[in-house]
Amino acid sequence: MATTNRAEIRTAIHHRIRRKVKGSGEKPRLAIYRSLNHIYAQVIDDRKGQTIVSASSTEKDLRGGTGGNVDAARRIGQAIAERALAKGIDAVVFDRGGYLYHGRIKALTDAARAAGLNKHEVQEEAAGDAPQAKAAPEEKAEKKSKKKKQE
Repeated sequence: MATTNRAEIRTAIHHRIRRKVKGSGEKPRLAIYRSLNHIYAQVIDDRKGQTIVSASSTEKDLRGGTGGNVDAARRIGQAIAERALAKGIDAVVFDRGGYLYHGRIKALTDAARAAGLNKHEVQEEAAGDAPQAKAAPEEKAEKKSKKKKQE
């Protein structure tokens, strides 16, 4: 069995994602990098090879107690969305950078969506989640009644 470390695996996943995710002038790429102590986000136009806006937990204005937690990720997501909207960018393609979509990565993207990036995604999620949430308790009640009838 080949010995690979976590960084090599993440890099391979990142390259696989980058083959599919491309940023353009109309819809640039929101690239996320997280280290143990900080989190960084950039909005990139891949056609020009240029960073349009960026935000990180190392900046003096965005620095909190620590940059390696979910609260810091939310601050960075809010800041990157505000800066992108100020530049006239309201839709981006998310590049999770090879990380799993949970924790700090999810907090950053959710905060960016809540601040105004990709407004159509927030509306679709809200519309899609509401019927399922109401149906779940009804299904549980039906299962309980079926169990009682069998006994």
